[in-house]
Amino acid sequence: MKTVLLKLCRESEHLLSFLSSRVKKLGIVAVSNALPQDITCLAADRMLIFASYDNILHAFARNKEVVHTYKGHKARIHLLQPFGDHVISVDIDNVLIVWDIQSEEEYLQMDFDKATFAVSAILHPSTYLNKILLGSEQGSLQLWNIRSNKLLYSFPGWHLAVTTLEQAPAVDVVAVGLVSGHIIVHNIKFDETLMKFQQDWGPITAISFRTDGHPVMAAGSPVGHIALWDLEEKKLMCQMQDAHSTAIAGMSFVAGEPLLITNGADNAIRVWIFDGPGGTGRVLRSRMGHSAPPTKIRYHGHNGEQILSAGQDGTLQSFSTVHDKFNKSLGRGSINKKKSKKKGLKLDTMALPPVTVFASEVAHQSDWDNIVTCHQGYITCTTWNYQKTSMGAHKLRPEEFSKHKPIDIYATAVDITSCGNFAVIGLSTGQVDVYNMQSGIHRGRYGKERAHEGAIRGVAVDGLNQLIITAGSEGLIKFWKFKTKDLVYSTELSSSPSGILLHRDSGILGITFDDFSINILDVETRKIVRMFSGHHGRINDMTFSPDGRWLITSAMDCTIKTWDLPSGCLIDCFLVDSAAVSLTMSPTGDFLASAHVDDLGIYLWSNRSLYSLVSLRPLPADYEPSMVPLPSTCPMQDVDVVGDEETYDEMTEYVSPEQLGEQLVTLSSLPESRWKNLLSLDIIKKKNKPKEPPKVPKSAPFFIPTVPGLIPRYIAPEEENDKQSKVVNLGVLAQKSDFYIHLEEALSTNEYMTPLNLLKSLGPSNIEIELRGLAPEGGGSREVMLSFLRMIGMMLNKKYNFELAQAYLALFLKLHLKILSSEPNLLEEVSRLSTQLEETWIHLRTLFNQSLCVLTYMKSALL
Repeated sequence: MKTVLLKLCRESEHLLSFLSSRVKKLGIVAVSNALPQDITCLAADRMLIFASYDNILHAFARNKEVVHTYKGHKARIHLLQPFGDHVISVDIDNVLIVWDIQSEEEYLQMDFDKATFAVSAILHPSTYLNKILLGSEQGSLQLWNIRSNKLLYSFPGWHLAVTTLEQAPAVDVVAVGLVSGHIIVHNIKFDETLMKFQQDWGPITAISFRTDGHPVMAAGSPVGHIALWDLEEKKLMCQMQDAHSTAIAGMSFVAGEPLLITNGADNAIRVWIFDGPGGTGRVLRSRMGHSAPPTKIRYHGHNGEQILSAGQDGTLQSFSTVHDKFNKSLGRGSINKKKSKKKGLKLDTMALPPVTVFASEVAHQSDWDNIVTCHQGYITCTTWNYQKTSMGAHKLRPEEFSKHKPIDIYATAVDITSCGNFAVIGLSTGQVDVYNMQSGIHRGRYGKERAHEGAIRGVAVDGLNQLIITAGSEGLIKFWKFKTKDLVYSTELSSSPSGILLHRDSGILGITFDDFSINILDVETRKIVRMFSGHHGRINDMTFSPDGRWLITSAMDCTIKTWDLPSGCLIDCFLVDSAAVSLTMSPTGDFLASAHVDDLGIYLWSNRSLYSLVSLRPLPADYEPSMVPLPSTCPMQDVDVVGDEETYDEMTEYVSPEQLGEQLVTLSSLPESRWKNLLSLDIIKKKNKPKEPPKVPKSAPFFIPTVPGLIPRYIAPEEENDKQSKVVNLGVLAQKSDFYIHLEEALSTNEYMTPLNLLKSLGPSNIEIELRGLAPEGGGSREVMLSFLRMIGMMLNKKYNFELAQAYLALFLKLHLKILSSEPNLLEEVSRLSTQLEETWIHLRTLFNQSLCVLTYMKSALL
């Protein structure tokens, strides 16, 4: 399977892994390794964290890796209780198992009858050694000794299901939460009810006690409210309504501090501080995501560090790809913010529908609103301020609908100019209006009454505010002058468009159609330049790479495809579990962000082509994409995508040949220091002449001796020979070098590659020595000099190593000019080389002149 976009990380509603956070800053401390399925229950002691999925229980150490696994349940685990050296788990079949943490063995198993005692809550009372308290759906309580496996006492209860048990700061006192909304503070030692409270918001979901000296008990509800009870006065102290938009899943007071930590099903965790009058709390810190799946995501800014996300919960949020502490929520859209705050979340009739489309710009974001949103089935578009992280001051709607709200007319498309001064909004009636972002004033309309006969499917403004492009459901693309509002050009499409996206830097417009095809239109020539097909479902979104070379699309067929625009081919395709509803590519090109159907998370995919060799060859027509799991927060458990690639995707690195074509003049890849200073060696030697004789270096036996040269080589160890021969080897007195020998052999074989490669491996000084040794007075011969000239002729004929041929020939002529002028055969070879050099230079000069003429014309005529 070939995947250009490699999964990296995610924020999701599926608890495949858990997070550990610090209360001080509410930042993530550690992320555990992922489990195969969703976590259903979580508990912790001072050393380990216990997490269960289905009927399997795991123990994590150091907040990360699994160190123990407990298997024995036959049904899903729904209750956990750490118990010293043991951990207790209860499944939905009413089976309680006590596990030995270290040995992973069952210490005790207890089966309860569901009809008489269905376990619904579990608690280890403080100071009660080896004892646990169990609550049931029938309302009764039981106190058990785990060590002896005996029922010590049975509490009759209150004939209502027990939802939660919590230890009070006082010994022997336990708070019992009931399904009716009652809270019973009970002394289990004397089986005596000390006090009783009632909430009207449904079952009690969580209970916690303050331990900083204030006798206060907090209780959570399924509607998101928190009640604070005064235990001394035995009355309700205050209410914290809408602490969460959904049920309170858990709460806990920090020991010895006036801090309450709460979390709910709205994908939020909040820290409340109680430092104000009346005993009520205020939000000190919070971390939250969308409580409903995102509908549209877009990168904000040019650094690729912030992602704007609009969700079905009606909120607009900004997520940071650097650190979660930079996340921020811009709030929920509202017709009247003051009235909405008074009514609260549950009774808010002023809340706007979820955002469907939005556009943002960073220009002038510190001066006025810089985000415009369209809302589902709503004609009014709202502005938002990213700097203030709140909804803006303007409501953008046509003047004729200022007094009444139409039912069947709504905004469908929006865009902001690159300068941040104007917003362009398209309506379902075909109207396209322009508004000023600073004042919110209507600045004009395109067309006499409306721009298109059908609904507007997309609007886009170019980077210079010269053109505005609109797409209508009737199948037309229109180009308008931005300032004068005049129609410039109109083209009919093959099908009804479903959306458009403009890459401003390159002037390329992507168009998606209802028939699942894609067209690429060049804004400059106003022609269709590419046509793609291959999706088998409605195309949800598309995004361009920063350089405009790639178009990435997602559709309801659960595929994400990458199209290469220069070649017009599909270069990457993979399947995901759920269809991606929105895509956005980072302005820096390193990440692709995606949002998926029925998923709260925003997933980041890494662009592998930035840091590894990736094949960008077209995929075959019969390519079957493979399923790629969505990214998780733990790369250790990541699937190796590269290892699963098909055989046709295996790519070897391209090695460029020494010469692309025989007619091309090709230079060598040697550095200039090897050949540029060959004619100036005598001057260099004079400058580098030592002022004093070299000193003998100190002996350093720990250094391995090397052979001098450009490529360092170690000296081979000498073999010890006890018997020294007295016969002199006359071969050591030979003066012929390897280069000289190969030149002699080339006279008969006409193969000059070996001596040429030897010469290319030498440095400037050694090259001069070798060329001096070719002359008769240096131990050479006229035949070898002729062979050298033929080698230069071969280089000029084949037109490669062109600069080396010039340098070697110039040094040869400088050293042996007198000999060459006195030898007829050598002089004849030199004259032939001169003619060959002159023809080559004339050809090169002609090419250079042509190129200079074209550049001069382009510079003077077009610029």
